[in-house]
Amino acid sequence: MAGDEAPTTEAACQDLVEILDEGSGRLDMGRYVDHVRDLSAGAIATFEGTTRDHFDGRRVVELRYEAYGSMARRRLEAILREARAAHALCRLAVAHRLGTVPAGEASVFVAASAVHRADAMDACRYVIDEIKASVPIWKKEVYDDGEVWKENREFLDRTDADKKGRPAGHGGSGGGCCGSKVRVSS
Repeated sequence: MAGDEAPTTEAACQDLVEILDEGSGRLDMGRYVDHVRDLSAGAIATFEGTTRDHFDGRRVVELRYEAYGSMARRRLEAILREARAAHALCRLAVAHRLGTVPAGEASVFVAASAVHRADAMDACRYVIDEIKASVPIWKKEVYDDGEVWKENREFLDRTDADKKGRPAGHGGSGGGCCGSKVRVSS
């Protein structure tokens, strides 16, 4: 099945990682999909994470993201390498906005292309799960009646598993990037 294998030479060099600073505007999903488009790919899978307008009975106005930029970029690049090691991929792209993201707009986008759909879909899911579990990007949810810093379930699951000595997540780097975080409740 040599003809069904995804290209490996220079493929990682063709991956796209972007962390967009506040004021950069909306994510250009078409650009990321076009980036992963490849003649050898039979599938392109995407994930678009958007700001919903409600959570737990409260109206969400916007999300605000902050990051440790250089560490976040390194971790994103590592996640793409891990996805490549686990799946036969052609190209990958990931983008995350920082600053204010109003309800209805995208904050994160992942695109993966592969010869076969299963690899593209599995890689896309792996990348977003690892972003939420281990990349130093923090989210504040702003309501019409207050605000709260949020933790991702994937991070909590990973740290809980680490405390119990169990393997966590999809076999990625382990306990995240930032040590323990404070759990905030509203």
